[in-house]
Amino acid sequence: MNIIDVNQENVDLTGFFCNMSKKKSEGYQRKLRWIKSRFAEGMKIKMLDLSQGGRGFIEYMPGESAWRAVNAKGYMLIHCLWVVGKSKGKGYGALLLNECIEDAKKLNMKGVAMVTSEGTWLAGKKLLEKHGFESVDQAPPSFELMVKKFGNARSPSFIGGWDTKIRKCSRGLAIFRSDQCPYLDDAVNILMEAAKERGIKGRVVDLKDCQSVRELAPTAYGVFNIVYNGELISYHYLTKKEFIKRLDDLQE
Repeated sequence: MNIIDVNQENVDLTGFFCNMSKKKSEGYQRKLRWIKSRFAEGMKIKMLDLSQGGRGFIEYMPGESAWRAVNAKGYMLIHCLWVVGKSKGKGYGALLLNECIEDAKKLNMKGVAMVTSEGTWLAGKKLLEKHGFESVDQAPPSFELMVKKFGNARSPSFIGGWDTKIRKCSRGLAIFRSDQCPYLDDAVNILMEAAKERGIKGRVVDLKDCQSVRELAPTAYGVFNIVYNGELISYHYLTKKEFIKRLDDLQE
């Protein structure tokens, strides 16, 4: 299986795996602009070759510039690692993960880290454990910080302060979003439409840089969070029906 190294020169042609069928959508275009600004910060995207039937990718960048609520200076931090469809179960996840590990070693970094969740939206930790990663920190509701060290460096950690950040959104609906994921534009539109139908005042907090993710995000995932009246509703995409149900559950 060939691996495509997505970069500034070819990204318009290759895409970046997610939402490829909707390249003209606002979400895709926002992600594309976001990516082009991140290459200079050391971000890498490696994709399985679509022409060979490959369906998977990995996105990672140095911890100092990563868009997760993590203190990971000196580490390479993986944003996303996905292998789907017929590509699953063929060792391609390990192939992509090794690309990141080797890049981190070439740069003399301390190791590789990734935020995982056994809930939804993020990859679980099973593959990472098979390749020598260990859990070094936990965060609510279901996050673990998995790390593979290359030496005896200090472990990275979650930023913390989640409850304080959530309490700052004590009235109405607050949606924290970034352009790191191309699906978030639709997600925000659905939520704001549902809020309007329910007569709920909603606001969107645009996370425009990695520092705002660390300072403002109420979960370790960082780049997307939904808070209503001081309660965390979700850190991942919700349909209108799912969102309304969660609102109803809170009001019972």
